[in-house]
Parts: sequence; structure tokens; C-alpha cells
Amino acid sequence: MKLEHPPELEHVTTLNVLVEDPLEIGELAIGRRRIIPISGGSFDGPKLAGEVLGGGADWQLIRPDGCAEIMARYTLRTHEGSLIEVENGGVRHAAESVMARLIRGEAVDPDQYYFRTAPRFQTADPDLAWLTRDLFVGRGIREPGRVRIQVYRVG
Repeated sequence: MKLEHPPELEHVTTLNVLVEDPLEIGELAIGRRRIIPISGGSFDGPKLAGEVLGGGADWQLIRPDGCAEIMARYTLRTHEGSLIEVENGGVRHAAESVMARLIRGEAVDPDQYYFRTAPRFQTADPDLAWLTRDLFVGRGIREPGRVRIQVYRVG
């Protein structure tokens, strides 16, 4: 069967999330647990702009196969003052040597690893209700002291 119209991606915003040093919980039966506090940041793009509020965190599980399962929760405030809850789950994986560098917080070329997310948004602002109804995907880029996530609406 031929796909008539595959989904298109529309760039919504790019999140620049500032992160602190990880809290290493340690080895659990299912993998290594780390919690990375979120201290703030900003976001800017054609559909959405504002600040990332401090107080969130990224709960990571480094599985025995080396893949990092990611679940981050944090809050955005638009320039207009609207609050948006973000729940951003995803995965990050690469060759073992590249993952070790990422876990240490080193700069790594994003083409050397796979880092994708599926953010979900909640807001009470009726002008932003589309965020609560549509599907989104993100491409993550880990940099020292921050994570950039390019967010796209699936059309």
C-alpha cells in the first residue's frame, strides 16, 4: 500500500533547558537511576516562546543495554504569562564510548547519538489548547549544562 500523505513536521519551538549536576541514585535491579534537576532556561520558536521555570527534573534510567530512558517534567511560562506543564519522555542511545561521554556531561556531536522525545503539554490557556490536542516529537541535543530540544508538531 502506498502512503498517500505521510505526516509532516512543523517546528513549534526549541527548548533550551538548563540542568544541574545529576543526582546518582545508583544501580537498581532495572538499571542505573539518575535524577537531573532542571534550573531554568528559555524556549523560542515560530509558535511558542518564553522561559523554562526551575524546579523540574529529568528522571533517567540507564538500562543494562546502555539505552537511557528519559522522563522529564517541568513548567514553561510563555511571554504572555501562560503556564504550560510539560511531560517529556524519550530515549537516548549511542555507542558505549559516546554514551559514557554524554553521561559525564561532555560536549558530543549530536549526529553521534540518537536522542528523541515525545513531549506532552497541558495548559489552561484556551489560546494554547492545540498543545493539549496534537502530537509532538522532539530531537534532543545534550550540551554541557543544558539540553536543547527541537519540538515539532506532527501534521
